[in-house]
Amino acid sequence: MSTIKFGTDGWRGVIAEDFTFANVRKVACAIVRYVARAEKPGAGVLVGYDTRYGSERFARAAAEVVSMAGMPVWIAEKACPSPALSLLVRQRGAAGGIMITASHNPYKWNGVKFKASYGSSALPSIVAQVEKELATVLANGVPPLPPQLDRIQTLDILSPYLETIEKIVDWDRIRAAKFRFVVDPMHGAARGLLRELMTRHGIACDEIRGTRDPMFGGVNPEPIEPHVDALRRAVVAGKYDAGLCADGDGDRIGAMDRDGTFITPHQIFSILLWHLAGTRGIPGDVAKTFSSTKMLDKIAEKFGRKVFETPIGFKYICELMLERDILLGGEESGGIGTKLYLPERDATVMALLLVEVMAWHGKSLGELVAQLHEEFGEHHYGRIDLELKPGQKERAIEHFSGAKVKRLLDWTVARREDLDGIKLYLEETGWLMLRASGTEPMLRVYSETRSPAATKRILEEARSIVHRL
Repeated sequence: MSTIKFGTDGWRGVIAEDFTFANVRKVACAIVRYVARAEKPGAGVLVGYDTRYGSERFARAAAEVVSMAGMPVWIAEKACPSPALSLLVRQRGAAGGIMITASHNPYKWNGVKFKASYGSSALPSIVAQVEKELATVLANGVPPLPPQLDRIQTLDILSPYLETIEKIVDWDRIRAAKFRFVVDPMHGAARGLLRELMTRHGIACDEIRGTRDPMFGGVNPEPIEPHVDALRRAVVAGKYDAGLCADGDGDRIGAMDRDGTFITPHQIFSILLWHLAGTRGIPGDVAKTFSSTKMLDKIAEKFGRKVFETPIGFKYICELMLERDILLGGEESGGIGTKLYLPERDATVMALLLVEVMAWHGKSLGELVAQLHEEFGEHHYGRIDLELKPGQKERAIEHFSGAKVKRLLDWTVARREDLDGIKLYLEETGWLMLRASGTEPMLRVYSETRSPAATKRILEEARSIVHRL
């Protein structure tokens, strides 16, 4: 029972070990108790699911628990991205949404996300209330009530989703640019969507890894290197102008330049901010997580925008987007949202906007990155994930937080920040950050400097120190 713990975005567990039908019903019951007490239960709950093992059956179990409470419940007729569920929750005025997904985690994992009535990640305050309800459910069990099957209906989530996001970009401008694209949904819930929109508007677009495969082709469905090697090969072999990628539940974006160079989520975030705030002059500030690139700060400064920094987790970005005029908010993992749409990250929407930027400026993604580097200085980012022995990641955080660490390789530690994990600023060259994952048993180590070589050296030095602790 104690294995049901909420991380940065809901609960995740290993299928058939702790992610079981019994535990899914417990989490669903906790969500139902929260909705009954704090939302409008008569507005009902939507349930969606991704392409993982058993996701539709877990979704059905969650829907049955909702129906047991006498609430209307709609279940997606087929797998859908998390942001599509968020959109329908908001459009239909539902009390909330339950999404069965483990996002970018390896195939053996599954999970439950709760999407609140405003159409995005549950705020920290809501998560705390759901956790409190879960404690009661774990103590008392799920009430032995029969499902009210007449309250469970199926719902087409994808059609209204496509109809809505189709209106966000300038299709005439994109079509005139005559770029060719290949998209890679990584066998996940975003499959077919971007290709459908592109071909609908006469844009040359092909798709790879678009079939359902709960094993995700043997890689983690996370749109970062090395998991995007298949997209790189497709881009180069097909001579496409760009490749666009989404994670397992379609809320994180990745991209590939025409020459096979990976465009990092930080670069995507920076390109979009530079275009939306600069070229298009759309008002609004910027929200970013603690691990995101400092290039965003420089772009925001040029265009007179404030930058708000949050702990890791899109729920904190969402909170700011609900409270303030935030043009663009996002994470280093590729989860980015804009006020032009929803306070929610969405890989398909960000891909459409990225395509629009290319068409607007007539440049490849690599050329856009080069332009940003020329104007704002070079920023080279890296991350490694270390699976460690019990207690080791805590010792690592303590070690790098201590005043005894005054230098790292060639650089003096100028200052530290501890908003989420520990970040060391290394003179003017860049920074190193360490943070224990909120969803997985590992330590994440990040660095950003002025050169790829310096970033690699710093990450390897940090790895070496951590393994000695």
